[in-house]
Amino acid sequence: MKARSFFFFSAANPGIQYAGFVQEKKSDIYKLIPQQYYPRTRLCTPGEPASHLIHELKNRGLTFPLIAKPDMGQKGIQVKLLESEQELTLYSQTTRVNFLLQEYIPYEQEVGIFYYRIPGEETGHISGIVGKEFLTVTGDGRSSIVSLLKRHDRSLLQLSVLKRTYGEFLDTILAKDVSYVLVPYGNHARGARFINLNHRITDALTRTIDKVCQQIPGFYYGRMDIKFNSWEEMLEGKFSIIELNGAGSEPTHIYDPACSIFYAWKEIHKHWHLLYTISTLNVRKKRLFLMKTTDGIRMIRDHYKHVRRMAKV
Repeated sequence: MKARSFFFFSAANPGIQYAGFVQEKKSDIYKLIPQQYYPRTRLCTPGEPASHLIHELKNRGLTFPLIAKPDMGQKGIQVKLLESEQELTLYSQTTRVNFLLQEYIPYEQEVGIFYYRIPGEETGHISGIVGKEFLTVTGDGRSSIVSLLKRHDRSLLQLSVLKRTYGEFLDTILAKDVSYVLVPYGNHARGARFINLNHRITDALTRTIDKVCQQIPGFYYGRMDIKFNSWEEMLEGKFSIIELNGAGSEPTHIYDPACSIFYAWKEIHKHWHLLYTISTLNVRKKRLFLMKTTDGIRMIRDHYKHVRRMAKV
């Protein structure tokens, strides 16, 4: 449940805290992350005049391309790379939910790093790393892009959306060995391929990630989606956190096609156990409230209403 996933907070969230649960709004989450680690971002409301947005973006030194995405999102719905003022105007006029405009981070690689820290312990841990291969086609000098897409099940599932997005461009014939990224988002539902990179977990990387996560108030469990150029630079702290998800996060390395269903079940069970442990410890130590069943049902209903509102665009 991405649009309504949760963080474990200590005192970062004002108001009533249900076992540390709060509604996930990206605009709120970014405020908790040290500024040097996330892209410059502007919260927008649906129907806000594009001329006003463009003027503000120029004042902030933000230039195209930009990433637009719902403030509360799910499965990459309405995430779009905007290349021009015209595309921004169209997006602003058609969306029905609050959205973010964010500088595009041109780093070549993207991963999701799952992190957890048991309350009371001094250091945290990395429990999974998933690599993300964007939906890309590579030309053979003879076939059109649409023909290349039809050869693979993963890209074939995205064909209807890609036709609406690219139109006649899909009839282009790419030169041999020339690649083109059609969907520059590391989202499984948008055609990205997930690769289990748990062999990349090292003490050095854990120290780097733990150092950042401990600067995020009350963050004990979740997944950081990170863009970076090289693993060496990441160890030096040169990366950008483009998403930070809490207790609703999945250990997405299980979606590697090479992973068995039994491995996936084992990893889910492991992470649910960690989630339960962290939750109960926070309840005891921080005297937080447990969420009532009626509140949970209301939350689920609101979640699906929000998703339907996004999907109508």
